[in-house]
Amino acid sequence: MGEAMKRVESLSVEGWSPEFGSPVETERDEVPAAQVDAGAELPPEQWRPLVPAPDAPKPAHVYFVDGVRRIEARVWMSHGGEASLGICASYGAGVVRCGRRAEIVAARVRRGFFGKAGVPDLVTRAGTFPACPVADDDIQQLVNGLQERMGQLEIEVAETALPSGSRSSRDDALMLVDGPLRGRQRIAGAIGYVKSHRVQYLSGEARATVARLGPGERTPVFLIQTTWTRYSWYLRLTGAEGHPWAGIVRCEAWHDTGLGEVKRLADATAAVIPRFASEPHKDDRAPQNLYPIAGLERELRRRLGDTGMVYRSLRRAAGNYRPPH
Repeated sequence: MGEAMKRVESLSVEGWSPEFGSPVETERDEVPAAQVDAGAELPPEQWRPLVPAPDAPKPAHVYFVDGVRRIEARVWMSHGGEASLGICASYGAGVVRCGRRAEIVAARVRRGFFGKAGVPDLVTRAGTFPACPVADDDIQQLVNGLQERMGQLEIEVAETALPSGSRSSRDDALMLVDGPLRGRQRIAGAIGYVKSHRVQYLSGEARATVARLGPGERTPVFLIQTTWTRYSWYLRLTGAEGHPWAGIVRCEAWHDTGLGEVKRLADATAAVIPRFASEPHKDDRAPQNLYPIAGLERELRRRLGDTGMVYRSLRRAAGNYRPPH
């Protein structure tokens, strides 16, 4: 890294909404499956829809962990006659606990100025955007840096919301993290909740079983090994109309959890998660976007602040920026 990159001489905010920059909002696909063991719980030829036993214990509380992010502006940093791209972004994470009632038990919002080494802190009327260095100013690399910070914040809020005390108190709770578990190793006992299906992990009779699932039924547990290893299972939330996979979600659990415990968790998800499924007249992403997650996202976005106010504050701060001596 050259010395010129370490001193930003001026900043310039682009004059159009970052919401129209499609590469910024593109979610990362999961790594294509390298190996799948469909026989972790049942041999593939014996696959069938599974229903939790009527007397199976149900968790007293269900925790939902989610995060939101917003690109506030793209910022060009001039240094030594060169220019590099950065982004100013806001992000938040929170936890909803559902028992007899639903309540937000943790919520935090942060901001960041993402750019190559030498990116400065940017103080604005909307708050300070601390420097968040990344290796390259490629837009996807900048977004990856933002995603990483948001994931770290999700871990922080989840740790504060986890039930304290005895092991039995933790066993009486179920914690769902919106999205794959990748990058969330530190959230003890968490289950990844994946709403979209970009990768086909099953084939033959195992895949056909997914289409035959009824509401509240799950597939047997199978093992996925890519760049990381986890147990997984499919679950149908409701009798949604449309294609055979309508209303299907995929859940994940860490491979070191133990197959017996994973089967218990899989039964718990099938027993309690469908009651949180959203309805089409209330949510465009129904039924997969669960009501607690949708409510948490709305509250976190509210806490991010008014988009226009933040953008105007960034333009003013960038125009007034002077490099430190």
